Amino acid sequence: MSEHHDGDGAPPGGPQDPQEAGPEQSAQPQEAQPTQPPLSREELERKVAQLSAMLEDSMSRARETQERLKDTHERLLRVAAEFDNFKKRAIKEREDAQKFGMERLLKDFLPVADNLERALDHAEEHDLRQVIEGVKLVQKLLETTLARHGVTGFSALGQPFDPNLHEALMQQESDAPAGTVVSEMSRGYKLNERLVRPAAVVVARPRSAGTPPQAGPDGGTPPAGAK
Repeated sequence: MSEHHDGDGAPPGGPQDPQEAGPEQSAQPQEAQPTQPPLSREELERKVAQLSAMLEDSMSRARETQERLKDTHERLLRVAAEFDNFKKRAIKEREDAQKFGMERLLKDFLPVADNLERALDHAEEHDLRQVIEGVKLVQKLLETTLARHGVTGFSALGQPFDPNLHEALMQQESDAPAGTVVSEMSRGYKLNERLVRPAAVVVARPRSAGTPPQAGPDGGTPPAGAK
């Protein structure tokens, strides 16, 4: 006896198409999600207390930081005010130094002026020798006062001409060696070994045979290139 087959050759009662299966067969089982039990009142109160403590600590730190910033700001303001006052004092001291820096020097020279004035006032009442002696004393006092402030004079008379120390006003025929200072119009001065004013001098030159010397100021002739 032959078995009956469908047209597709599948035996009756064989496996069915999954799409034709019922909902019971196609549904997959799902895992159950675990649920946390609700916190107890004590646990909630404990967590609230912890959060409150953290908030209070954070606020305390914020207050401390604010106080430190406030102190730093005030300190910077004080430093800025002190620096401003220092700058004003420095400007005033500099202005005072420019105005009154010569006060000590002038005080030292006032006695020189007084003595010179007295010598002139008594010039007519005394003979010439006493006047000369008084002027010499004033000159000595002047030199002493200048030396006290580091100012010293020097003479170039009889020395070889030195352009670093002397200023040649003219040349003059002389029996002295050429280039020798034969006359001094004004002395030179140094301030603490630094040249303040060169000595104004007349420099010797050889006599020219058979040629009378050209008379210039004070019996000399201007040097070459002199103004």
